[in-house]
Amino acid sequence: MRVISAAEIDRLLTFPALIDALDGAFRGDIVTPVRHHHEIERPADHATLLLMPAWTGPAAPEAFLGTKVVTVYPSNGSLSLPSVMGTYLLMNGSTGAPLAALDGARLTAWRTAAASALAARKLGHPHGKRMLMVGSGALAPFLIKAHSAVRDFEDIAIWGRRREGSEAVAEALAAEGITVRVSDDLEGDARQADLISCATLSREPIVMGRWLKRDAHLDLVGAFNLAMREADDEALHRARVFVDTEAALKEGGDVAVAIKAGAYEADKIAGTLAQLCRGEVAGANEDGEITLFKSVGTAIEDLAAAMLVWHLANPS
Repeated sequence: MRVISAAEIDRLLTFPALIDALDGAFRGDIVTPVRHHHEIERPADHATLLLMPAWTGPAAPEAFLGTKVVTVYPSNGSLSLPSVMGTYLLMNGSTGAPLAALDGARLTAWRTAAASALAARKLGHPHGKRMLMVGSGALAPFLIKAHSAVRDFEDIAIWGRRREGSEAVAEALAAEGITVRVSDDLEGDARQADLISCATLSREPIVMGRWLKRDAHLDLVGAFNLAMREADDEALHRARVFVDTEAALKEGGDVAVAIKAGAYEADKIAGTLAQLCRGEVAGANEDGEITLFKSVGTAIEDLAAAMLVWHLANPS
């Protein structure tokens, strides 16, 4: 069995290839059982074990099986360790034989950003020139690069609660030839942005619906539990709302929170990413429509990304 590190994943993947792979996966035959969620009692606080299996169905052109194992230990920061760690196990779908163990955190970062860019490709205004990245955490550079793979932005701004975090992201991207300016005016840049991507752990809305201009696309990636919000109810009501999977109606922040509070109705959701990719629902029109995409993650994306890495690592 081959071990594929984060560095090798970075070397092998490109966002154009991964976005296309996810597009095909959402149109294809992949089985995704409900993810397993287990609470682990600890002396100081609780930890979490997540298991996310998926496999290709009988109509798929090749057989693969995979499972992502993720641990969430909130107190790891005091040990100078990441709070979220994981491994993806890719197997031969015909025999069950293990093929590779991939760095789970890096695979997740790539596939999460690629899914957002895929949604933006379907929903965002094709001539959008301004992007605003809200949040300067580990996902920020991946989201900027992924969205830049589907739009030719003339201006990319990043805003974070800590300016030094935004500066670090901008500096790292500059080394890759991507120019990003640091924003000190969240509202001002949000009002001008054609695409706003949020990846934060905010517990209160950080982007307001009244700020969104005509043709804007709002990409909500953070706020992964029911105690978190990145956008307010007005943003949901002003936009045509899409989700990666129907799990977003009950899990994660924003959409699920608004539905639970009675501030938004589940039947207003315009569609899922699979329905967009299959052409079962229409993407954005060009009449000034605002669109919104909320992702909570799905094992479809993990398996598609792992399969692509495997093929690129084994071209024969």
